[in-house]
Amino acid sequence: MASKVRVYGKAQNRTVLGIAHAYMVMYPQATLEDLRKAFPNELNPDKGVKENFVYAEDKGTTVDWDGFFKAEEELLTMGDGKKVSVVKMWTKPSFERMVSHAKLYDIEIAQFEAADKGGKKGGFRLEYLNGYVPPVPEKKKSLWWIWLLLLLLIGGLAIYFATRPKGVEVVEVEKVVEKTVIVHDTVYIQQIEEIEKDFNAAKFFQGKSELSDDAKFVLHDLAKLMEKNADIRLQIVGHTSSEGDPNFNQKLSEERAQAAVDFLVSRGVDASRLQAQGKGSSEPIDEDNPDANRRTEFIVIE
Repeated sequence: MASKVRVYGKAQNRTVLGIAHAYMVMYPQATLEDLRKAFPNELNPDKGVKENFVYAEDKGTTVDWDGFFKAEEELLTMGDGKKVSVVKMWTKPSFERMVSHAKLYDIEIAQFEAADKGGKKGGFRLEYLNGYVPPVPEKKKSLWWIWLLLLLLIGGLAIYFATRPKGVEVVEVEKVVEKTVIVHDTVYIQQIEEIEKDFNAAKFFQGKSELSDDAKFVLHDLAKLMEKNADIRLQIVGHTSSEGDPNFNQKLSEERAQAAVDFLVSRGVDASRLQAQGKGSSEPIDEDNPDANRRTEFIVIE
């Protein structure tokens, strides 16, 4: 999967600051809760404080303690307009976990350089890759025109009732209600089919249900698609070949489907929108090709 943003940093913690800023460039509507979910606390267990990210006005970010980045240009601006500080304390293992985790969001890290000598602070810069163009933050739209329309409507009704002829019988016209059927956009169906194809290409390790890194990258795209389309519900069905013990194959297919569901839930998809099912080797699609039968299906629930 091609990266979208590359972070160049001087010093470990400044590189982490750059990763957080890159995430907010890519997801300008994100809140503090979204940021904490994207980069959870377990990535940095040695930070010495409760959270990796806190509101800038919270205790612990003022001049009495230097554990968070707090200069104006270092603060993150959330989608709700609030300012957030990033913790400074990052050990080498925590930094490496953060760098690895950033790949899930198409963020890659250039080899960081040591900070300049002479007391100058290290910094970071971002580079956009592969033609990526960051989204423009949505501006709050003015609602003055809605109030104007309401005033005009009220004025028109007042004039109508004041000037209509007396004694005229008012006949209520029968109301006809049209029932509409909502169907899933075929574009999203096609995207899910492509994701299913990529997921099956990633493959599981033989006899295992743990997701490979390639499979996680694919599921990350599926999570983003489901986030944009809240009405989509999926059934994830695991299949195996007929080789080996049928009972083992049945359990393995269930565990693989559940592993995919669990990953999507960890990325913020509501569990009520997902179903996991394993069918073992009961539904082969090609008796002469075991690899074709080892598959996972993403079925849209209507």
